[in-house]
Amino acid sequence: MPFPPLIPLFPLPNVVLFPRVLLPLHIFEPRYREMVKDAAAGDELIGMILLRDEERPGGGGSDLYSVGCAGRIVRKVDLPDGRSNILLQGVREFTPREQSFDHPYRLAAVDWRPAPPQDFRLDPTVKRELAARIRSFVGDKQEGVRILDDPTLADDMLVNLFAFALEFPVAEKQSLLEIDDLATRATRLVETLEFHTIEREFAPGIESLKSRVH
Repeated sequence: MPFPPLIPLFPLPNVVLFPRVLLPLHIFEPRYREMVKDAAAGDELIGMILLRDEERPGGGGSDLYSVGCAGRIVRKVDLPDGRSNILLQGVREFTPREQSFDHPYRLAAVDWRPAPPQDFRLDPTVKRELAARIRSFVGDKQEGVRILDDPTLADDMLVNLFAFALEFPVAEKQSLLEIDDLATRATRLVETLEFHTIEREFAPGIESLKSRVH
């Protein structure tokens, strides 16, 4: 099924969605209630995209990053007061070209990124290093990485799930999303994890040094 040329946008300042990843959302603003209602009645796609700063209605899109990820509504629970809880599953990255502000919510004409190969496989060395870096970064929260032991976990899901779920700055997640090659995204994720692991190891010493200076 081809992706549509026009999709609704849901800009948020703290969420970067990746393909195949599940994202629960609570919808309460009237404009986004209408967006979800329209999407559910149509192709069920919502374009998640990161805000650079405060949203500026009619601002020409300069407040958005250049790449987002569309999610398909896979579950929708309507609440009595008009709010709803939805579950999106990421499907594909996109680049917004032109935006329309004629609706209560934004619509954008988008360019879709090509689908990754169905038989995508990471280099075994990179895959082992990525899993090791994830375990090291998570540390004593090992229950959160049990999925690494699942032999059915696809390589693209491994990369995208942990790029989405691990706790590092949202701008770094956005940088990972903007990489259009999964193998390169995996390598960059390894480098990001390595940096933050080292940063965390040296943080106590840096704070101690700061306290002595002051």
